[in-house]
Amino acid sequence: MSIDSFSAHRSEETFPLTPAHTAVLVVDMLNDFCKPGGAMVLPGYEVLLGPQRTVLDAARASDAAVVHVTDCHRPGLRQDREFLKRTPHCVEGTWGAAIVDELAPHDGDLVVKKHRYSGFFNTDLDLTLKDMAVDTVVVMGVVTNICVRSTVHDAFFLGYRAVVPEDTVAATGAREQASSLYDIGTHFGLVADAAAVAEALTGGATLTNRIAA
Repeated sequence: MSIDSFSAHRSEETFPLTPAHTAVLVVDMLNDFCKPGGAMVLPGYEVLLGPQRTVLDAARASDAAVVHVTDCHRPGLRQDREFLKRTPHCVEGTWGAAIVDELAPHDGDLVVKKHRYSGFFNTDLDLTLKDMAVDTVVVMGVVTNICVRSTVHDAFFLGYRAVVPEDTVAATGAREQASSLYDIGTHFGLVADAAAVAEALTGGATLTNRIAA
């Protein structure tokens, strides 16, 4: 995708990943969004698992933090803002709100529950990352144009460098995937791929933006 004249006015950022100051955020890889029988399934989650595991293996091998950020809604609320827009989903304590078995947390992983699209909104994610001296987040999961994008926006607003490996995220459609990655790469962070992120974590390689200037 070519850069429009407005978005072209940017300062290109390239940087390595320092594992001690990096956290991988796994956003909403949950049964209700991924598995047959889920309340609001995004088809094709399986293609994300390989690239996601590549990033997770590198993070754990290099002692970068891994945080599972999971959508969670309390039952019986009179006015859950998400449920005013979307089918009820990820109700606390149900199968649908659980992380898919293929990405089950390891010892040492953290889990942060969220009640809105962004992993930072009214959660302790920012406080937790700051206490861990994290300044860079690698964000992957579903859905690119909703919860992933919202989390990246807030990460940027809060002063983090944000990296999105494009093969670890999926949107509601091809248009939404391209548009969201374009906006992230030109305004909010850096778009890479899983292999580049893994190499940056374990081998000190420098990341460059796949959304070309």
